Amino acid sequence: MPEFSVIIPLYNKEKDILNTLQSVLSQTFTDFEIIIVNDGSTDKSAEVVNTIKDDRIKQYTKKNEGVSKARNFGVEKAQSSYIAFLDADDYWYPNHLEDINLLINKFPESNWFLTAYEKKRRHSFTTSMQSTVTKKENGWTGIVPNYFENSLVDCLAWTSAVCMRKDFFLKLKGFDYTITNGAGEDTDLWLRAALISPPVFINRVSARHNLDGSNRISHTPTLNRVFMNLDKYESQAKNNPNLKKYLDLNRFSFAIQHKLAGDRASFTNYYKKIDLKNLTSKQRLLLKLPKSILKVLLKTQNVLEKKGVRLTSFK
Repeated sequence: MPEFSVIIPLYNKEKDILNTLQSVLSQTFTDFEIIIVNDGSTDKSAEVVNTIKDDRIKQYTKKNEGVSKARNFGVEKAQSSYIAFLDADDYWYPNHLEDINLLINKFPESNWFLTAYEKKRRHSFTTSMQSTVTKKENGWTGIVPNYFENSLVDCLAWTSAVCMRKDFFLKLKGFDYTITNGAGEDTDLWLRAALISPPVFINRVSARHNLDGSNRISHTPTLNRVFMNLDKYESQAKNNPNLKKYLDLNRFSFAIQHKLAGDRASFTNYYKKIDLKNLTSKQRLLLKLPKSILKVLLKTQNVLEKKGVRLTSFK
């Protein structure tokens, strides 16, 4: 039985999947299987995978039902007790699985394990994640007792830098496939996990989130996406101010997206549930701005990113 099962959902990523797979095959820790779930790709993604000859690679093909069902399907096929997730356009540095194995050995009773990551925004513009724990000395490891307090700028967990015990994943009932097109499928699972068990983290970067990849589901128009239901966690947030702030920051993000999409009713629904004290003055201002000004600001942000400058409303 391999130590890790690497789950890669694949849908129309023929331009990216080879680089992603090579990053797995270049790991210094080599005891793993790769489970690729071809979710009804209509391009040459499956053919690209087949050009790589390695017994550790297993490819399954199913009809297109979305990334959550593809990941859940992959976990069902996994032989290992530890599940490492990787999206088909992301990248692991050679130390990724070695660092997760280090966490497992140091904290054998833990249920899920996270590594620091970076975000590739443009061809030559990459930024590191921001959290309180990333400010500690490089290579710091430890249990993070308050996930939400450490996820107010960048989330502590990001899919391609997460490993879970398979039995813990199944206890959580996996990814919620009623959430669609990158509208919180991952956020919802990490939230449920954090409410049950604190994660273990290493603040050494070992994974890269490729925001410049092809055919990204997060580029799906807002009105064609089904967003996660933040309200179902509100009762638990009454006694957890960090969770409440985390929920309100997500509501802020969802509200802005719906205002930009012209969905005033959804914007108002998110807005009225936010405790404005949980937002910065910048965020409160953005909620008040008209759609036309928000669009100008978004274009400005994109122009600045091309020049290597990152503007964000989350700090």
